[in-house]
Amino acid sequence: MPDIIELLPDHIANQIAAGEVIQRPASAVKELLENAIDAGATYIHLIIKDAGKELIQVNDNGKGMSPTDARLSFERHATSKIRSIEDLFQIYTMGFRGEALASIAAVAQVELKTKTEEDELGTYIFIENSTVKIQEPCQAATGTSLSIKNLFYNVPARRNFLKSNTAETRHILEEFSRVALAFPEISFKFTNNNTDVFNVEGGKLKQRILSLLGNHLQPKLVPVNESTDFVSIHGFIASPEAATKTRGNQFFFVNNRFIKNAYLNYAVSQAYKELIGKDEFPLFVLFIQIEPKRVDINVHPTKQEIKFEEDRIIYSVVNSAVKHALSKYSIAPSLDFSLDSTIESLQAVTQPFAKNIQEKTKANYLFQSFGEKGKAHFLEKKGDAQQWKELYKVQHAFQLQGDQETQAEPVATSQLENANLNLQKDTFKQEFVQLHQGYIIATTKTGCLLINQHLAHQRILYERYEQVISNQITIQRCLIPITFELAPADAVLLESILDELKLLGYDVEVFGNHTFIIQGTPADVKLGSEKESMEKIIEAYKHEQSEVKLDKREKLFRMMAMQRAISSTKKLATEEMEELFQQLLLCEQPQLSPNGKKIFAKLSVNNFMQLIQHA
Repeated sequence: MPDIIELLPDHIANQIAAGEVIQRPASAVKELLENAIDAGATYIHLIIKDAGKELIQVNDNGKGMSPTDARLSFERHATSKIRSIEDLFQIYTMGFRGEALASIAAVAQVELKTKTEEDELGTYIFIENSTVKIQEPCQAATGTSLSIKNLFYNVPARRNFLKSNTAETRHILEEFSRVALAFPEISFKFTNNNTDVFNVEGGKLKQRILSLLGNHLQPKLVPVNESTDFVSIHGFIASPEAATKTRGNQFFFVNNRFIKNAYLNYAVSQAYKELIGKDEFPLFVLFIQIEPKRVDINVHPTKQEIKFEEDRIIYSVVNSAVKHALSKYSIAPSLDFSLDSTIESLQAVTQPFAKNIQEKTKANYLFQSFGEKGKAHFLEKKGDAQQWKELYKVQHAFQLQGDQETQAEPVATSQLENANLNLQKDTFKQEFVQLHQGYIIATTKTGCLLINQHLAHQRILYERYEQVISNQITIQRCLIPITFELAPADAVLLESILDELKLLGYDVEVFGNHTFIIQGTPADVKLGSEKESMEKIIEAYKHEQSEVKLDKREKLFRMMAMQRAISSTKKLATEEMEELFQQLLLCEQPQLSPNGKKIFAKLSVNNFMQLIQHA
């Protein structure tokens, strides 16, 4: 047989690598900023045009590169950080894999100007489609200027999958803010379409936080500083009153590298437990310093998801450090650790720990579980009653039939037709029962319906918002306009949907420098909750996911319906259940939620009896 395996050409291999490393303009921005930091720059200027699609340029005053280094920097796996396998476990710098520039050069037109302090002339390189077109000496200042033009010009499919300019600019702002927060000693400037967005001088971390996230945080920042032999943590958290409905202002850095870790976020949230609402998110900027060998940062191509050698220890230290900071600044109640007199008189305290008691204790199951490494988190509960599972068999059977709305895939129309879900043809008895404060059972002549109350209300609100567009909506004017400030990325997002929000009754104006003024809200927004309502809208809109590209209005309607629908745990009176059901019947599409999830399941008497028998 002829040989069929061939090595890919370099330019194709680089384009494949670019698919992992350079997912969008913000990915290229991140790589270039990190390279500038590793070059020892004290000033970095980021310039973008057309959300990075036309131009991404990073100028720095770092040490620059020699002509040979400048050329080699665009080769795959070229790096100045690694000489042996051991170096992989002692990396404190930002970039190190040597794929970024090669990947960028495969999907864009790249211009590089660089010069070291020792050289009289710098080096100019122009690369297109992984091919060096020009390399020649040039006049240049010490440092590096790298420009990326027409990103994905030769991969039109990738370019078509980019989001709107607003969305891509927001991602770039997020990457810029993360890098600028991680290195407060470096001066940063950010120019978007010839307009300076940020120009921050190098200084202390607190000043950098205020510059990027807003001066309104000045009296609300609380320092965190804890050190152990294993790990040290420092940074700032915000007082509970600074908590918001959006989770954007939460930053974790491990060895100055931004990471995403839900486990550590939970550690902070638990420290704020009972100090903020369940739907609120605390603000924090926390730095974790740990030996690189105890961390695996190569889990994900973006290096934002990492693995810790001892994640439980990190969790405990983060949680206790935040609690200590809250307590130290009299935000959370302090605990009294003095020993109670009744405890001091107990036999276990007053009598010696005899040898026979020691042996008996060591044989105990609880002692053995705690004695083994990490077992404290996996204690088994001996003697638990097994019968509890029987109590939920009927509920589980209902979920198998009617809880399909939790699946991400929408239900096909043909499936609905086959299921014979024609509500109008069935005769309903006026009997409603709420199941686990999340589902409504409505009895019918031939059986019953199991209705998800949250999804049902979503459908009702969604169709109501659609009708609002053709009618004049009532705006409730604020007696005193409300001013609020947002993080840069959130400000860009809100500014892009102001016109759509006005159609729904929100009169919000731009006040400048990421600040907005609420002049009016819909009539059903409670007085005093205007800012909270806006935060919820931003959070829901930001995290709205869809396989199909939707226009802003459609996306906003879906988001508003999700945000303002009754919760899945709200207890309803019989009258409320009946009203919700009647409104659902009046909808044009009562079977599906706005996101295509199934709202109810229909069970006949025979099916219901079979479920009971099999339970």
